Amino acid sequence: MVAYEKEQQIAIAAVTVAAGLCQRVRQLENWATLTKADTSPVTIADFATQAVICQALSVAFPDDPIIGEEDAALLVLPELAEALGQITHQVQTILPEASSQQVIDSINRGKGKIASRYWTLDPIDGTKGFIRGDQYAIALALVEAGEVKLGILGCPALPVDFNDPQGDLGVIFLGIRGQGSQMRSIDGKKSHPITVNRTDEPGNIQRIESVEYTHSDRTRQKALDQTLGVKHPVKQMDSLAKYGAIARGEADLYVRIPLQQPTPRYENIWDHASGVVIVEEAGGKVTDLDGKALDFSVGPKLSNNRGIVVTNGKIHQQVLETIAQTT
Repeated sequence: MVAYEKEQQIAIAAVTVAAGLCQRVRQLENWATLTKADTSPVTIADFATQAVICQALSVAFPDDPIIGEEDAALLVLPELAEALGQITHQVQTILPEASSQQVIDSINRGKGKIASRYWTLDPIDGTKGFIRGDQYAIALALVEAGEVKLGILGCPALPVDFNDPQGDLGVIFLGIRGQGSQMRSIDGKKSHPITVNRTDEPGNIQRIESVEYTHSDRTRQKALDQTLGVKHPVKQMDSLAKYGAIARGEADLYVRIPLQQPTPRYENIWDHASGVVIVEEAGGKVTDLDGKALDFSVGPKLSNNRGIVVTNGKIHQQVLETIAQTT
């Protein structure tokens, strides 16, 4: 029997439909971008995607909490009625009977709490990349007893073949605990197992990093590169697509070294959960800077962890030792 068979089917279908919605929004001439309280951007596609996926999960698994990035507090403001109308219209392309209130309710299903079993969702990870026309990802994961069991990562703008960047676009990564990882074309026509690159020579690795400078301490990252002897230029990519890149052998190392500041900055669970199981089941390794496994049992923040290290597994210990020396 296939583990988490129903969960896979529902989650993959929901992410696939949401990916189509996001791509349609990107093709529109005018679509609303709002600013959240933390000054980060959020688009109508973020909200519509969360509504669609939360609705699918709530119908199939009504007892499972969902912890999503977005909530609908902004959308009840009278001055944002037009944005809510745009969001509702996009949701109706998938759920024709949905009203604006039902859309708000579906978005707010993502306000669940940590439990022994829960889903976590980032409807668009890499919103700035989405706005810019670059990479973004739809990230959904199932967590049980603090461990990610199932991860789905929809990357509508990622080349199917990383050696052919001008070729077909759109992939979905799937990782199932104990059963490996696979990548499929977003149209479902192609699917195959994936494994990390097995290089164990630090000088030959390909490091990948976020486009946004605020995500990690670039000075300390460069010191890490110099100490390891990394020769290849660093690849930049928005979103959790970086996890997919490592899982399929396109890159070998991704680190997030927290910026030095008075108040520690902890990572959001939805920014990493799906990627963790996809990389690990492809043969890679994910820990924090201290070599500890990421703890998804404590809340929406990874408050028991300091930074992130994602590798092909072969170089992980050496990277951790080098980080300890250089940071």
